[in-house]
Amino acid sequence: MTHKTHNPMATPRLVKIVVNCGIGREAVADKKVVEKVSVQLAVITGQKPAVTRARKAISSFKLRAGDPVGLKVTLRGRRMRDFLTRLVAIALPRVRDFRGVPASGFDGRGNYTLGVTEQTIFAELEYTLVDKTRGFEITFVTSASNDQEARRLLETLGVPFEKG
Repeated sequence: MTHKTHNPMATPRLVKIVVNCGIGREAVADKKVVEKVSVQLAVITGQKPAVTRARKAISSFKLRAGDPVGLKVTLRGRRMRDFLTRLVAIALPRVRDFRGVPASGFDGRGNYTLGVTEQTIFAELEYTLVDKTRGFEITFVTSASNDQEARRLLETLGVPFEKG
């Protein structure tokens, strides 16, 4: 399924934001991890995350097909705009030594993925909910056809890219 528009003059737009958190081996060892991370992501995004499961068994990782390996939230519309505003205005400025997000996260098709090292940068997440720091990815899916268009769109929406 493609999100590209047919009109070459159409302005690129933000289609959706996907927040993905991998929990991997932790979930196999402790079943409560999925619940804890699910609550944290729900508080951060304002939406209940879906559990992603392993497609096939990998014995070296002690992983069976169907085991939970991560959580993801797909945000669209108002929730997407609210999340973007909170990310840009509140969460990113709280990152220590923040100089902007790296421009290396583009995939060549107009989408951008940003890695966040810890969930505590979000002000709405209470410290009592955090059992250990976990990182996650935030993917911005745009209707832009290339990285330059996507970067201009995200800059216009307020995403601070690092200078250089």
